[in-house]
Amino acid sequence: MANRTLRSRLDAGDFIVAPGIQDMITAVIANDVGFDAVYGSGYWLTASAHGLPDAGIASVTQMVDRMATLVEISQAPVIADADTGYGGLLNVHHTVRGYEKAGVAALQLEDQEFPKKCGHTPGKRIVSTEDMVERIKVACDARGSDELIIIARTDARQIEGMDGVMRRLEAYAVAGADVLFPEALVSEDEMAAVCKAFDQPLLANMASGGVTPILPVDRLKALGFSIAIFPALASLASAAAAHAALTALRDKGTGTDPAVPLYDFRRFCEQIGFKEVWDFEKRWARD
Repeated sequence: MANRTLRSRLDAGDFIVAPGIQDMITAVIANDVGFDAVYGSGYWLTASAHGLPDAGIASVTQMVDRMATLVEISQAPVIADADTGYGGLLNVHHTVRGYEKAGVAALQLEDQEFPKKCGHTPGKRIVSTEDMVERIKVACDARGSDELIIIARTDARQIEGMDGVMRRLEAYAVAGADVLFPEALVSEDEMAAVCKAFDQPLLANMASGGVTPILPVDRLKALGFSIAIFPALASLASAAAAHAALTALRDKGTGTDPAVPLYDFRRFCEQIGFKEVWDFEKRWARD
């Protein structure tokens, strides 16, 4: 974990860039590249671990386990997707406790009905503002330390329009949310309007392939956002690379196609921890 907490960085006005992590190979690579934080994406961790869509199918127990592993592997603070809290208010309480025990630095709750759907797919349904306010209050009360950041996401844009987004974010801020997350905005003008309306830290979701414009980090900072997550970037890049490599193997019968770049195996062996294994064996292995 970083020496400075995620909260202290936000309080200092630092801009946080967090790539989405779908598996522990990506977590190891992100350690090597270096980031302010990483995002434990519900969509992509579920897809990677279980081959299932982000539709509320994975359980809170499964997600806590995945987040705990990510926290253990990652050298950066983890921002965790906690969906709707996985049920009623008692579920929200235990979700927050479980995620905090797992070691995440922040967790995101959204105002969809349970089971939820990916915010950039059709058919979303949202709960009342009052119900989401209760979720936020329960989440804030459940955490053992104020260091845990509660992020409140609204999926109201496609259902209640921008008026609904604004009303809900205001209510969620009053309820105690530390960071506000307007999901699935469809234009830069909408993003600018939200930033202008709130002094509280705001999170921008740069979901590759989604409905929100993908803007450069400098532009997001200028608009007034405090955090940018890129939940799908590494996952879609990995899927594209795997598809290209497997297609070359099927069509050309080769695993050494020059058009398909491969990560250096020896370097990855060291990054994944084999050097420690080899050193241990040198010390302890019998002749």
